[in-house]
Amino acid sequence: MRESLRTSVIVLALMTVLTGFVYPLTVTVFARAVFPWQSGGSLLAGKDKPLGSALIGQPFSRPEYFRGRPSATSPTPYNAAASSGSNLGPLNPDLAKNVQSRVDELRKLDPEVKGVPADLVTASGSGLDPHISPAAAELQVRRVAAARGRSEDQVRELVARYTEGRQFGLLGEPRVNVLRLNLALDEQAGGRTGGPGEGDADRP
Repeated sequence: MRESLRTSVIVLALMTVLTGFVYPLTVTVFARAVFPWQSGGSLLAGKDKPLGSALIGQPFSRPEYFRGRPSATSPTPYNAAASSGSNLGPLNPDLAKNVQSRVDELRKLDPEVKGVPADLVTASGSGLDPHISPAAAELQVRRVAAARGRSEDQVRELVARYTEGRQFGLLGEPRVNVLRLNLALDEQAGGRTGGPGEGDADRP
């Protein structure tokens, strides 16, 4: 009995050290050395501090910014601590109501909007998506260009620059990182204080 207890304690202590300290430390050191940007949260830096992560969306409401995919997280959108979808089924009337209100909002900003892509009016399963489809970006080019006093071709060229292709040329679909694109727009405009992550997100 005592021998079994002694063996159990030794194994517990050994596994605690290996899995609780040695393994996490090894993985952390390796990640920091080989993938420093990714292991640090893929943060996009501003002048004085990070403005957000390239992996997590942000809410944008001003007309001079591209909008990302809606988020259903609570209590705030794009809340990484509460990643989730709305769990509304396709026959749920609340889903249709939410979609229609988002379509109406887009048309209020640009009355000429037609054929709204699904990713601009439906929340993702995670609620954190940082990307939109090229079609969703194209729909917003006219509004953003008008709000910034630039030509649509200039804005469209920037969208093309920040459109990411399929991973390894096979996986997923082409996509546009909204935060990267909005930061690039500000940079071309001479830079705004702090960038969109500092006071421009989710504010009229």
